Amino acid sequence: MLKFLDHLEEWMIACLMGAATLITFVAVLHRYGSGIPALQPYLAHINLAWAQELTVYLFVWMAKFGAAYGVRTGIHVGVDVLINRLPDKTRGRFIVFGLLAGALFTGAVAVMGGDFVWNIAHTDQTSPDLEAPMWLVYLAIPAGSTLMCFRFLQVAWNFVKTGNLPKHDHGHVDGIEGDDTLDNLHPHDMHHGGRP
Repeated sequence: MLKFLDHLEEWMIACLMGAATLITFVAVLHRYGSGIPALQPYLAHINLAWAQELTVYLFVWMAKFGAAYGVRTGIHVGVDVLINRLPDKTRGRFIVFGLLAGALFTGAVAVMGGDFVWNIAHTDQTSPDLEAPMWLVYLAIPAGSTLMCFRFLQVAWNFVKTGNLPKHDHGHVDGIEGDDTLDNLHPHDMHHGGRP
């Protein structure tokens, strides 16, 4: 089930990013094409005023689900230089505290966001250009925050069980070996004496 959720999350982010890029590209072509006299009669009747608004909404959804993806994969950068210098037991407690604090915060945002969406769904408020119900736009807040809360709990559970944290090597290049002792961007795993 978790593999399915992982793939769904990745596909959703990719599709949202691809759609936003494509819509922006078409809107720019339309704008500049409309200035060409030979193309103006063909493009004048096409209204793409909604493209910018839709792109903004797609990026909001992508950012919310991308943040959850970042928790799952360890992409978020944190300043953990002091935590990495603590003894293993103390470091472990700080890491679990930080993950649970993240879960609490995103859970609270999900609950309050859900309440906000519920209240706005009972109004007739629509977006200016798309005229889409605004609750659909704001649904990104509770949906993305719920997923992010789940990811914090998932990482915390995995850390308590195994002592491992998700790690994403920002500077990794295939075929080139690096110095792993220089990584102070993430808390280190517990099984390797404080080293990645």
